[in-house]
Amino acid sequence: MTTPRGSQRRGGAASSPAAAVSGEPYNILPIHDLLAEHPSLRFPEVRAAAAALRAVGGLRPPPYSVWRADLDLMDWLGAFFGFQRDNVRNQREHLVLLLANAQMRLSSADFSDTLEPRIARSIRRKLLRNYTSWCGFLGRRPNVYVPDGDPRADLLFAGLYLLVWGEAANLRFVPECLCYIYHHMAMELHRILEGFTDTNTGRPANPAVNGENAFLTRVVTPIYSVIRAEVESSRNGTAPHGAWRNYDDINEYFWRRDVFDRLGWPMEQSRQFFRTPPDRSRVRKTGFVEVRSFWNIYRSFDRLWVMLVLYLQAAAIVAWEGQGWPWKSLRDRKTQVRVLTIFITWAALRFLQALLDIGTQLRRAFRDGRMLAVRMVLKAIVAAVWVVAFAILYKEAWNHRSENSQIKRYLYAAAVFMIPEVLAIVLFIVPWVRNALEKTNWKIFYALTWWFQSRSFVGRGLREGTVDNVKYSVFWVLLLAVKFAFSYFLQIRPLVKPTQEIYKLKKIDYAWHEFFGNSNRFAVFILWFPVVLIYLMDIQIWYAIFSSLTGAFVGLFAHLGEIRDMKQLRLRFQFFASAMSFNIMPEEQQVNERNFLPSRLRNFWQRLQLRYGFSRSFRKIESSQVEARRFALVWNEIITMFREEDIVGDREVELLELPPELWNVRVIRWPCFLLCNELSLALGQAKEVQGPDRRLWRKICKNDYRRCAVIEVYDSAKYLLLRIIKPDTEEHGIVTQLFHEFDESMELEKFTVEYKMAVLQNVHAKLVTLLSLLLKPDKDITRIVNALQTLYDVVVRDFQAEKRSMEQLRNEGLAQSRPTSLLFVDAVVLPDEENPTFYKQVRRMHTILTSRDSMINVPMNLEARRRIAFFSNSLFMNIPRATQVEKMMAFSVLTPYYNEEVLYNKDQLYKENEDGISILYYLQQIYPDEWGFFVERMKREGMSDIKELYSEKQRLRDLRHWVSYRGQTLSRTVRGMMYYYEALKMLTFLDSASEHDLRTGSRELATLGSSRIGSSRREVSAHGSEYYDRASSSHALSRASSSVSALFKGSEYGTVLMKYTYVVACQIYGQQKAKNDPHAFEILELMKNYEALRVAYVDEKHSNGGETDYYSVLVKYDQQLQREVEIYRVKLPGPLKLGEGKPENQNHALIFTRGDAVQTIDMNQDNYFEEALKMRNLLEEFNRHYGIRKPKILGVREHVFTGSVSSLAWFMSAQETSFVTLGQRVLADPLKVRMHYGHPDVFDRLWFLGRGGISKASRVINISEDIFAGFNCTLRGGNVTHHEYIQVGKGRDVGLNQVSMFEAKVASGNGEQTLSRDVYRLGHRLDFFRMLSFFYTTIGFYFNTMMVVLTVYAFVWGRFYLALSGLEAFISSNTSSTNNAALGAVLNQQFVIQLGIFTALPMIIENSLEHGFLTAVWDFIKMQLQFASVFYTFSMGTKTHYYGRTILHGGAKYRATGRGFVVEHKKFAENYRLYARSHFIKAIELGVILTVYASYGGSSGNTLVYILLTISSWFLVLSWILAPFIFNPSGLDWLKNFNDFEDFLNWIWFQGGISVKSDQSWEKWWEEETDHLRTTGLFGSIMEIILDLRFFFFQYGIVYRLNIAGTSKSILVYLLSWACILLAFMALVTVAYFRDKYSAKKHIHYRLVQAIIVGATVAAIVLLLEFTKFKFIDTFTSLLAFLPTGWGIISIALVFKPYLRRSEMVMQTLVTLARLYDIMFGVIVMAPVAVLSWLPGLQEMQTRILFNEAFSRGLHISQIITGKKSHGV
Repeated sequence: MTTPRGSQRRGGAASSPAAAVSGEPYNILPIHDLLAEHPSLRFPEVRAAAAALRAVGGLRPPPYSVWRADLDLMDWLGAFFGFQRDNVRNQREHLVLLLANAQMRLSSADFSDTLEPRIARSIRRKLLRNYTSWCGFLGRRPNVYVPDGDPRADLLFAGLYLLVWGEAANLRFVPECLCYIYHHMAMELHRILEGFTDTNTGRPANPAVNGENAFLTRVVTPIYSVIRAEVESSRNGTAPHGAWRNYDDINEYFWRRDVFDRLGWPMEQSRQFFRTPPDRSRVRKTGFVEVRSFWNIYRSFDRLWVMLVLYLQAAAIVAWEGQGWPWKSLRDRKTQVRVLTIFITWAALRFLQALLDIGTQLRRAFRDGRMLAVRMVLKAIVAAVWVVAFAILYKEAWNHRSENSQIKRYLYAAAVFMIPEVLAIVLFIVPWVRNALEKTNWKIFYALTWWFQSRSFVGRGLREGTVDNVKYSVFWVLLLAVKFAFSYFLQIRPLVKPTQEIYKLKKIDYAWHEFFGNSNRFAVFILWFPVVLIYLMDIQIWYAIFSSLTGAFVGLFAHLGEIRDMKQLRLRFQFFASAMSFNIMPEEQQVNERNFLPSRLRNFWQRLQLRYGFSRSFRKIESSQVEARRFALVWNEIITMFREEDIVGDREVELLELPPELWNVRVIRWPCFLLCNELSLALGQAKEVQGPDRRLWRKICKNDYRRCAVIEVYDSAKYLLLRIIKPDTEEHGIVTQLFHEFDESMELEKFTVEYKMAVLQNVHAKLVTLLSLLLKPDKDITRIVNALQTLYDVVVRDFQAEKRSMEQLRNEGLAQSRPTSLLFVDAVVLPDEENPTFYKQVRRMHTILTSRDSMINVPMNLEARRRIAFFSNSLFMNIPRATQVEKMMAFSVLTPYYNEEVLYNKDQLYKENEDGISILYYLQQIYPDEWGFFVERMKREGMSDIKELYSEKQRLRDLRHWVSYRGQTLSRTVRGMMYYYEALKMLTFLDSASEHDLRTGSRELATLGSSRIGSSRREVSAHGSEYYDRASSSHALSRASSSVSALFKGSEYGTVLMKYTYVVACQIYGQQKAKNDPHAFEILELMKNYEALRVAYVDEKHSNGGETDYYSVLVKYDQQLQREVEIYRVKLPGPLKLGEGKPENQNHALIFTRGDAVQTIDMNQDNYFEEALKMRNLLEEFNRHYGIRKPKILGVREHVFTGSVSSLAWFMSAQETSFVTLGQRVLADPLKVRMHYGHPDVFDRLWFLGRGGISKASRVINISEDIFAGFNCTLRGGNVTHHEYIQVGKGRDVGLNQVSMFEAKVASGNGEQTLSRDVYRLGHRLDFFRMLSFFYTTIGFYFNTMMVVLTVYAFVWGRFYLALSGLEAFISSNTSSTNNAALGAVLNQQFVIQLGIFTALPMIIENSLEHGFLTAVWDFIKMQLQFASVFYTFSMGTKTHYYGRTILHGGAKYRATGRGFVVEHKKFAENYRLYARSHFIKAIELGVILTVYASYGGSSGNTLVYILLTISSWFLVLSWILAPFIFNPSGLDWLKNFNDFEDFLNWIWFQGGISVKSDQSWEKWWEEETDHLRTTGLFGSIMEIILDLRFFFFQYGIVYRLNIAGTSKSILVYLLSWACILLAFMALVTVAYFRDKYSAKKHIHYRLVQAIIVGATVAAIVLLLEFTKFKFIDTFTSLLAFLPTGWGIISIALVFKPYLRRSEMVMQTLVTLARLYDIMFGVIVMAPVAVLSWLPGLQEMQTRILFNEAFSRGLHISQIITGKKSHGV
C-alpha cells in the first residue's frame, strides 16, 4: 500500500493551528508567518508555493508605496495597480492553496520545497481560458506574455486575474467586462516587467490606474454605477425588460469588436456607455431584447412548431381523402399535390419568424450594427418571396396536376428551399465539423454563416460526439414515430367524418340570433380546437413514458436498487469490506497510471468479481486482513453517527456494529443482526445430520454467517469460562482440559462420534442460563456457581458419547482430584462493572445464542434502513477510484443564508396552535422512535428525570438541537456539511494507517470505547490540536461507542484544512449582530462548534457625511482567543443587492471559497456522514470524459427528507424524488441536456470563476437564478453530468400554501425564462433533437401544462357554444358521428394528465427500480386513496395561472415559503387571498358552464353521456375548490369553518388605510392582486381584454333561452338585456351616492332610497310575471346571464384602472362591485365545504388522510385536552 508522504515527512502530533501567531488573523494558512506551528505548514508544497510568491528579486519596486523585504508578488501587484490590502491577502491564500494542492496531486513530485513550473502554468491557463477565447473572438492577441520556464510570470498574470476578480464585486456577473479590464491591466503588467518607458513622461511605465484603492474607485465603481442606475430605472423590476439594461446587456457590450474604441483605457466617464437613465443618448439593450409575449415560445423553438404544424397539415390532407392506411391515400394524385401545400405553410412560418424577429429585435439591431437590421429585413423579404413563389407554383401544379413537369418545377423549388435544412442534417451527422466551423474565428466563416445566425460569443460548438448523437437521436426518432402514428389514427383521422358531415349540414335552426348563419365553420373549429391543442402538447406525455422507460433502463445498468432492504443487505454484507476497500480507499498504483487501458480493464474485472462474488478473495474476509479492519472502523463510525443523530438506539448499535478483535475469536465477528438465528439453525443441523464431522461442517459452512457464528460462540465460550474462573485453580485446569479435548476431537474429525449432537441443545440452554445470570445488574455468585456446575454436569455426563467413570475423569483431568468442596465454589471471579467491554461481549454472545427471529427490523427506524441500504448499494455501483486525501481535489461548500431559522428557541418548541399542538409534540408523534432514542441518550449522559429537558440549560439546548435537526434549519445544514470534514479526517488517517496501526488501534478502541459512554465526542481528540476541541459541548452529542478520532496522529487536521472549506453567506449577519438578534448568537455558536466553518456577510458602515460604505467580510471563531475574529474585509462599490438577492449573496462570498470545486448547498439541505466518505470519488469525475467533454457541473442525487411529515409532503417528496433521480438521469444520459436545477451540484470552480459565477442575478428575468448557471454552462461549451452513487438530503415545503407559493415562484421563473436570451440561444444553437429535449424538460413542461388547462377550457366552452346555439341538438339529430373517437382520445389524454398520471409514471418506475414493483404499486394506490390526484390537479392550476400571467403581464417575484412545520389550520381568508384568482374563480366559471350545459345541452337528456363527457372537467372544478380544505389541518371542522367565514367577512368589509396590509384589508389585497395589470405592456392589456370578453357570451347565450324572450331570435333581445345591466348599475351608483351623502347624518334618507330601489325591483318582477311570458325561474336563469357580464366588466375595467382613478365615483362603484363579487365567490366556495363539514366522520377521515396514524391519534387527544397538555412525553 502507498503511504502518504505526509506521514513519512510529518510524523508526530501537530500543534494548534490557532496557536498564537504574531500579526494578523488568518483564514486557513498563516502565510505571513511560515514558521508558525500549524499542521498545514508542514506540507513542503505549501512552503514551495509561498516561497514562489516571495520571489520578488529583480522586480522594480512600486513607486506609490514603501516596499519591504517581507512582501511578495501579490503585494507587488496590489501596490502597482491599487488593489485593497485585504483583497491581496485573500487572493494570496487562494493562490497558495491552488498551487499547493495542484502540486500535491502530482504523482512524480519530489519532497523538495520548490514549486513545479508546470503547476503555475497550468493554473494560469485554466484561469485565463475564457479571456483567451474572448480575445480570439474579438480578433485580438492576448496580452499575456510568459517566457518559457518562467513560473514567476505565470504567477504574476494568474495573480493579477485573481485580484481583479476578487475585487470586482457585482462585476463578476459580467465576465467579459472583466476580460476587458484584465486585457488592459495585463498589458500594463507586461510593460512594467519588460521595463518599458512612458513616452509622455520619460519615466518607467506605470499603470494608468494607480494609487490606494484605485482599482475599486476608478475601474469597478464607474461600471457598477451604470448597472445600479439601470436597475433603479427598472422600477423594482416592473418596467419592461426592453427599457433597461440588465447584467447580460452590460456584459454583451464587451462582445463588440469596437468596444476598445468606444471605451478606451483608462475608461473615460464621458463615453456613451457611462450615460445613465433618463439620458436618452445612453447605450440601450445589447445582444437581445426581452419582450413579453407568448410568441417567444414559437420564436425560440420554431423548428419544433414547424414540424408539428406541417405534420398536422399533411396528416389532415391525407386523412381527408380516405379512411384506409395513409400510404394508400397518397397514391391519389390529388392528395399528392395537396400535400405539397406544406411548403407554402413552411415558407409562411419562416415569414412569421422573420416578422417576429423584426418586431422584437429591430431597434436593438440598428444600435448593434446596421448589417444585422439589413439581414432581418432581407430575411422577411426572402420569406415573403418564397410564400408568393410557392403559391404561384402550386396553382400551376394544381391546374396541371396530371402533368409531371409542373409538379417537378414545384419540387425543384422545394429542393432549393430546403438546402439549409439538408446542410443542417449533414452537419448533424458530422458534428465535429459543425463544432469546428462555429468555434473558428476566421472572418470568411463569419461571412458564410452571417445569413443563418447572429455572431455570438456564447453558443458556439455545442454539438455532442457521434455516440451521444446516436443515443438521443434514437430516443427521439422512436418517440416521434409513436406520437405521429397515435396522432394520425386516434386524433386526426377520426375527426374527418364528423367534420365532413357538419360541413354538409344546411338550414341549421339556431337558438339565437346568428350573424353567420350560412357557415358551419365555427362548429368545425370548435370540434377541432381541443384536439389540435392536445396534438400540440402530447409529446409531453410520450416524453414522460419514454423517459421513464429509458431512465429505468439506465438505472438498471447503473446497478441502482440492487440492495433495497435489510434482507438483501445480509446477502451482500460479506462483500462489503472488499467493496469499500475497492471504492472508498485509494488505489495502490500511481495516480497517473489509472487512465491506461490495462488499468481500466483490471478495474472492470475487479468490479465484476466484487459485484457477483466470482472470486474467493472477494467472498470471505477474515479478521486478520487489513481491509477488514479498515471496514470495521468505517462501518462502526457510520453506526456511531447514526446513534448521534438518534435514528438508532443503544441496543441497535450493539446489533449493528462490527466488534473488534477480542476474546481470541478466530473469524471475523459479523454484526449481531447478521448472525441472528444462525446458531439455532446450526444446532438443528447438528441434530439432524447423520454422518461424519466433515459432512456436518460442510453443511454448516454453506452459510458463511453460520460458520462464523458457530466458531465465535465456541471461542467466546472458551474465553469467557476461563476468564471468570480463577487462573490457578483446579477448576481452571478442568475447563482448559475440556476444551483441549474438544479441539483435539474436532481436529481428528471425530466430534460427531465422540459426542452426542442431540445433547447440544441442552448445553446451549445451560450456557444461556449462565450468560443471563452474568448480565443481571445484581450478580448472584451462588447462582452463577450453580449454573456452572449444571453446565459442567451436562457436558461431562450427558454430552460425551462414551460414559466415563469418576476415576477416568480424574485421570484425564476432567474432575477434581480431591473433592474437598463443591466444584467452582470460591473459583469464580467476575470482572468489575467498570469493565463494560467484558459485559458488552457477554451481551453479544447472549444475543447470538438466543436470537430466534431474522432481525429484518433492525434498525427499526426507516430512515436508518434507507441510508444503510443506499450506502451499501452505492458501494457496488460504478464509482471512480478514490485517490489519497492528499492527492484529491480540494473543494468548498457554499450556503447562502438570509434570515431563516438557525436553531429553534424554547418558545417555538412549546408554542401551541389553536388545536393545542406544539412543534415538539408534533415531532414526538411523527418521529416516536427517534424521540425514544433521544431520551435514552440523554439518560445515558446523566439525565435522571425527563423534566430536566425543559429546565436544565444544557439539556434544553440538546432538546432544541434535536428539534432543529428535524426541521429545515441552518444548524441542520451546517451539521450535515461538516460531515465532509469528519469524513476526510478519518479517510486521511486510514490512508496512512499501517496494519500495525489498525490492529493496535482496534484493540485500543475496544477497551477505550465502552468506558467513554457519556463522554463528549470531542474529548477523544487527544491527539488532535486544541483548536479542534469544542469550546462549547452544547452541540456535541455523546458517542455510544468508540470513535476513530481517538487514533488520529495529528497530521490529519492539516491535510483536511487544505482540502475543505465551508462558507455560509449570512448576508445580514452584521445587522443581526448590531441588533443582538438571537440568530446572530446561534450563528456564532455554530462557528464555535465547527472550527472549519466560515461566515461571510455584508457589513454597512455609516460615515459622518451620511454616506454608507459596504464591505464583504469573512469571520471565524478563534478557539484560542475564544471570540469571533475578522479575517478579511473587502470594500464594495455600493449596495450588494442590485438584482435578485440570493445570487448576489452567493457571489460576494464566492471570493472566500477555496479549491478546484465548489458545491452549492441551499439552506434546506442536509448531508450524511456515510455519503461524505464518497466525496473524493465524486470529485474524480472532473477528470473523466463524458462524450467529447469533461464535466463542468456534477449533478448529485437528492433525498427529500420531509416526505414523512404529511401526505402532502409525501406527494411533493415523491414528485421531487422522481425528478432528481430518474428525470435528471435521463437528461444527463442519453439526452445531454441536464442543467443546474438548484442544489447540491458541484461546480468546476476555476472554470466558472471566469465565466460569470454559479448563478445569474439580473432583476426578475433571472428569478430562477440557479437554472441560468446550467444554461450558461451549456452555452459556453460546458458539460453537465448526473451521479447517483452519492446523495444529500433536501427539505421541501410541506403545507399546501407553502407548496403553492413554491410552485408559483417556479412557474413564474419559467415564464421569465421563456423571454430570456439564454433560452432563445439554446433553442437555436442546439441540434434539433437536443432542442426537443431542452424544451420539454424546461419551459415546455409548464407551457404544456397550461395547454392541458386550455384544452379543458376549449372543450367546455365549445360544448357551451354548441348547446346554447342549438347546434348540438341539430347536429346530433342530423348526423351519426359527433361523439367520436378523437374527442374520446382527447378527453382521455387530458384526464390522464390532469390526474397526475404522467407525473406519477416516473415515480412508479423509479420506485419499482429502487424498492420493487409491488411496493411501487402499493405506494401509488395509497397516494390515490390520499387524494394525490386532487393535489396534482390543483398543482396544475397553480402552474398554469402563474406561468401564463408572468408571460402576459410579468409580476414574477421571490415568494418566501417559510420552510416550517405545518401543523396549524389556515384560515379561509388566507386561502382565499392565495387561491381566489388562480383557482376558485376559474373553477366557478367552469362549474357554471357545466351546469348550463347540463340544462341546455343536447346530451343532457342522457345522464351517462353527460357524465362521460364532463367527468374530467367536474373533477378539475371540485379539485380546484376543495383541495385547500382537504389539505388543510381541520379543514372540514364545522366550528372552524364557521369562524373562518366570519373572519373572511370581517376581512372583506375592513376599510383600508395607509399602513394596512393585504391580510388585514380586502381593498389592499385587491389592489395588490391587480398590480400586474398596472405594469403590463400593450400586448398584455389587449390580450387581457380579449380573454375577458368571454364573460359576455354567457349573457348572449342565455337571454334567448329565457321564457320572456319566447321564440324571438332578434338581436333586440340581446340589446334589451343590456338595459337590465344598466338599471342594476344605476341602482348600485345611486345606493353608493346616497350612502356617502346620508348614511352618517341622515340615516333614514339612506334607508328610504334602499327601500324604493328594492320595492321598484319587486314591482318590476311582479309586472313582468303578470303581463309578459316571464316566469319566476327566469329570475335565477338571468342571474347566470348577468353575473358573468358584471365580472367581465370589472375585469376589463381593471385594465383601464389608471384612467378610471380620475373619477372617484366610478372607482368607488368599481370597488363596491368587486367586493360584492368576492363575497359571492366566497359563499360559493364555502357552500360545498359547509356541507362536507356537516357530514359526520369526514373530519376524522380527512385528518387521517392528511397525517400519519400516530398524529391522527395525537390530534384527537389534543382536541380533548386543548390548552391543558403538559410538556411531558
